Amino acid sequence: MADRIFVTGAGIISALGVGSEATLRSLMEGKTGIGRIRHLDTEHEEFPVGEVALSNADMSRMLDVGYPEDGIRTVLMGILAAKEAVAVAELSDEDLRKTAFISGTTVGGMDKTERYFKGILDTDAGTEDSRELKYNDCGYSTELIADNIGRFNLVTTTSTACSSAANAIVLGANLIKSGVVDIVVAGGAEALTKFHLNGFNTLMILDKEICRPFDKNRAGINLGEGAAYIVLESERSAMARDVNILGVLSGYANTCDAFHQTATSENGEGAYLAMSRAIDMAGLTPGDIDYINAHGTGTPNNDETELAAMFRIWDKNLPRFSSTKAFTGHTTSASGAIEAVICLLALKNGFIPRNLGWKDPVREGAVPVIENIVDADMENIIDNSFGFGGNDSSLIFSKYHKTNG
Repeated sequence: MADRIFVTGAGIISALGVGSEATLRSLMEGKTGIGRIRHLDTEHEEFPVGEVALSNADMSRMLDVGYPEDGIRTVLMGILAAKEAVAVAELSDEDLRKTAFISGTTVGGMDKTERYFKGILDTDAGTEDSRELKYNDCGYSTELIADNIGRFNLVTTTSTACSSAANAIVLGANLIKSGVVDIVVAGGAEALTKFHLNGFNTLMILDKEICRPFDKNRAGINLGEGAAYIVLESERSAMARDVNILGVLSGYANTCDAFHQTATSENGEGAYLAMSRAIDMAGLTPGDIDYINAHGTGTPNNDETELAAMFRIWDKNLPRFSSTKAFTGHTTSASGAIEAVICLLALKNGFIPRNLGWKDPVREGAVPVIENIVDADMENIIDNSFGFGGNDSSLIFSKYHKTNG
């Protein structure tokens, strides 16, 4: 058997709380993290969002950091999540020097840019404030997060809209398989910004109520924010370090149907290819999949086409599926990693989170998990993340069995 890719660490922060334990507790209690806007400076208070409850000042104190980290929300959340992942994986400073760090984001330091841009535009572009705009770059956020964790062998950024964090994990897995590194910290971080809110409002896909993924009467998304990272490790390295195995990244795929700038094709071609190719890589059959953590944004287009892709693969025998975006909001570029950690928690705890807000099916046979399932015997979970332009990614996490490891 080829060297497997193990998951040895995970860290998360979202509207559900700080850390894996808080996240699991909120999911099991069925508590949404979506509510009124508290931290984002916007006039659009009519839209509920999934904000992290902490202010920038709160997170700065927790991390004991100052300028420039204290002014970039993406960075603060990223540091918190990455620190947890590294601690769980028991990575030493020496380990980190042989480790890659890959972070997915689209917004980067946009929240800082929004505070300075108008003043700079109205005055002289050469003012002291203009230097703050350098933090807008996605890669700058990644570098700042990495610098606060340790000295890495390689640091890079993925930016493919809502599949960014999933693609960071895909890139990390490929680096391990190609022998570049044995360990990768991969995931993503994304803060809510005016750029986000106003942009999605322009697309007219924001719901003024808590979103209802896969419901016949769904009206759009609730935006969210957060960060999550997982530690990927070659089998050889994990065995040598004798660390706890959270799961196996057994399959993955990234596709791009390039059907439309934002919409997906009616038959869900990109989603179909991503899921089916991930299943093939894992050496599984469709019947081996026990649960799908769906992209499930709550938009009319996504939910219809994601279901179309699922029916193409499973026909009338869909696996159990749900969207957790009614818990966290759509955390856009961070969503693939946040939901990856949720999938790992589900595998470990035999728990399937319910699909909040669902009442009526989009089509016959398309009924998500509507009540929490506990003591679920699961071996393989698919985590879907689909981005603008048809950039679609699917990850498969499988249970690790020490007896046959």
